[in-house]
Amino acid sequence: MIMTEEVMTTEKRPYIVCFGEVLWDIFPEGSRAGGAPFNVAYNVHKMGIDVKMLSRIGKDELGEKLTDKIKSWEITTDFIQVDEVHPTSTVIAEIDEHNEASYEIVENVAWDFIDFLPEHQDLVANAEAFVFGSLSARNEKTRETLLQLLELAKLKIFDVNFRPPFIDFEFIKILLNKADIVKMNKAEMKQILEFMGEEYTSEEESVSFIQKKFQVNEIILTKGSKGAGYFVGSQNYSFPAVPITIADTVGSGDAFLAGFISKRIQNQEPEEIIKEGIALGAFITSKSGACPDYRYSEFKNFKDSKF
Repeated sequence: MIMTEEVMTTEKRPYIVCFGEVLWDIFPEGSRAGGAPFNVAYNVHKMGIDVKMLSRIGKDELGEKLTDKIKSWEITTDFIQVDEVHPTSTVIAEIDEHNEASYEIVENVAWDFIDFLPEHQDLVANAEAFVFGSLSARNEKTRETLLQLLELAKLKIFDVNFRPPFIDFEFIKILLNKADIVKMNKAEMKQILEFMGEEYTSEEESVSFIQKKFQVNEIILTKGSKGAGYFVGSQNYSFPAVPITIADTVGSGDAFLAGFISKRIQNQEPEEIIKEGIALGAFITSKSGACPDYRYSEFKNFKDSKF
């Protein structure tokens, strides 16, 4: 009797990894789950892309609530570590009369102590993109983990996201040198230039300087109400902002990056990539908070009405 073995093949769903802080933003009206890399993860997930959040929370009530909240959004918490010693992160957030947010970020919290674990090797190596910022590396422990993970990632997306006083320009230089794509706003670009002893002249010349200095081919420059630019080598793809009624600006840059990533990992045309970023950034800015409840169809209707 001849036995035949049926070989089953399943194609794994593409995913991205977001690394860094998950936390509670404490607003006057209440608490919201947040943290720049988590905001990106949330909105990438809303775009229909699988996402893994690599972070750390405390073994406390706030951590349990944060885990429950993330699970309720159907985002895996498998790679969010639980810290026995350090608490879940909180940030005191305030919104001014111009709908701009400011933050008081508590130190020595769980995400300052993210461990590098064996399972991270395949997790990061097989991801379509690895998204990270500079804030998460303020502490030596998480900084070491980040550097190890960057050696594994195939597409490294650096969201500069300066949060004073946690700006170490010497380490920023290291991260810029390791990145494949860098996202920054105009103020952050000027800070980088100032640190490098360079004068700001024009967007094009300044971006070109950073590209050449750090060997980074792709740079995203966000400009709020003036839209954004996507610089790929010597090419510049600019797009104006779309008119909206602002609810608040919390997480607007993170949403922009999420929209950008959703098209970038599909290798779509640069114009389509930046348009998705502009649209999602505007959509989230028209709502309250960085992670508002919405369906993809609602975003698509918004986008179709603007373009």
